[in-house]
Amino acid sequence: MTDAATTESAADAVDAVVIGAGFSGIYMVHRLHELGLTVQGFEAGDGVGGTWFWNRYPGARCDVISMEYAYTFSPELIEEWDWTERYPSQPEILRYLNFAADRLGVKPHYRFNTRVVSAWFDDDADQWVTTTDTGAVTRSRYLVTAVGCLSTSMTPDFPGLDQFAGEIYHTADWPEHDVDFAGKRVGVIGTGSSGVQVIPLVAEQADHLTVFQRTPAFSLACGNRALTPDEIRDFKDNIDDHLERSKASGTGQYTDTFEESALDHTPEQRQAIYEERWGRHRAIDLIACYPDLFANREANETIADFFRGKIRETITDPELAERLTPRTYPLGAKRITLDTNYYQTFNRDHVDLVSLREQPLETFTSSGIRAGGVDHELDAVVLATGFDAITGPLLNMDIRGAGGRRLKDKWADGPVTYLGIAVDEFPNMFMLTGPGSPNVLTNVVCAIEQHVEWAGDFIAYLESRGVTRVEPTAQASRTWTDEAADMAKDTLYPEGESWYTGVNIPGKPQVIMSYVGGLDVYRQACDEVAAEGYRGFTSVTRHDQSATSPRLASAMAR
Repeated sequence: MTDAATTESAADAVDAVVIGAGFSGIYMVHRLHELGLTVQGFEAGDGVGGTWFWNRYPGARCDVISMEYAYTFSPELIEEWDWTERYPSQPEILRYLNFAADRLGVKPHYRFNTRVVSAWFDDDADQWVTTTDTGAVTRSRYLVTAVGCLSTSMTPDFPGLDQFAGEIYHTADWPEHDVDFAGKRVGVIGTGSSGVQVIPLVAEQADHLTVFQRTPAFSLACGNRALTPDEIRDFKDNIDDHLERSKASGTGQYTDTFEESALDHTPEQRQAIYEERWGRHRAIDLIACYPDLFANREANETIADFFRGKIRETITDPELAERLTPRTYPLGAKRITLDTNYYQTFNRDHVDLVSLREQPLETFTSSGIRAGGVDHELDAVVLATGFDAITGPLLNMDIRGAGGRRLKDKWADGPVTYLGIAVDEFPNMFMLTGPGSPNVLTNVVCAIEQHVEWAGDFIAYLESRGVTRVEPTAQASRTWTDEAADMAKDTLYPEGESWYTGVNIPGKPQVIMSYVGGLDVYRQACDEVAAEGYRGFTSVTRHDQSATSPRLASAMAR
């Protein structure tokens, strides 16, 4: 920045800045306001919603039961909102978040259409200085990143992409207006969560659809349906029971798990169990029906092979079924996707599959895609190529901590955090569902509520004691991160080669970015840290914060 002095003099001042207006941002702003703190929220979109604001593609739907994918901290929100479907669609989730934001009164605390580009810590004043793409500067004691885990889209560096003369859409940045594929030849690249949901809807419109697949997916039919009034009433009347079971579970989603190993049952017993679980249309009921399915590859193979059989039953062409069948990774090591008629779509005459493992994508041309020496003529391409997950949204901003240390440099070899909430050398910064927390391995709304409440309680503790600066020790951060990595080694996640470990981003350190010990164990660990006076953190009591920071002004001028 060129005129640091002018910018500094025009800076707004609040107690806390919150970046993001999804589930976590909405609740965090509300919680801080309840504490009596002044809050400024920033959101790049023109309204609340977070990932559900941007991911408007046809078929976008959550893979968690709707009534469980909602705030539980407010009896009023629970009672006043009725979900309509078992698995909620993107439009319904966005309506819910607008309802919640209006009911909680958080929208006036936000500046929408405003993207945070940098946040630097002023050592002399013990404040964060946040700058947006408008040039506006805000000073705050606390910085809370509520940026979400899946909010930075990823577009591979496809050769010739800029040469393509047709329409290009990304599932994570879908236009607000309706997109009409009628009479068009469409290509979809990617068969992850977004791909398996958008493909059937595109096939219904397109004259011809070509799906470009790198890795086959384990995709579960969601069996979606309308909720009955009795189901809705029963959930609300028994919300305390739901909360108790949710908090006792490792994912925020409860299921019944056998005590025996999958290998202790006969093939016939397992088949009957898997069939019954398949009919529940919930991934957690499958992957958690035995305790060792995610720790023992031989046990996992029993349910993976069952799943493969379901694919073969659905696809009429045996050769095509094999190309759509995952064989290179354990079930669950990549996210189990949820779909409506995904596999059935490939039985349609106007739908083709190109396996990029067998026919690598060579280049885009002005009229389509060349893969394996074959030109595929296309009028439109949908990029369902996913995200730079978990760390991407954080590193997409220029965050600098004490002494000007860049977060990007600190995490050059992978993220190191304490509890997935805080980073040493980055005082007064709280990450919601950050790396090293359970985040995407849970019903994320449960993880968000736990994080917001823990961070809110910690900030109240700091305020009551006149603390101006707090951060975890380097040792606490290193120990937490190493222990979390050791836990992951005892699971099958490392075999997935997925965005869970960052393998989809060239040059990104390949580490498991989620705490795999379970949300219940994680919750207990956080509670113990708090009960012991926030063990692992070091703090400084408040001093005069009115001094101007020559160090920050000089750094900004550079």
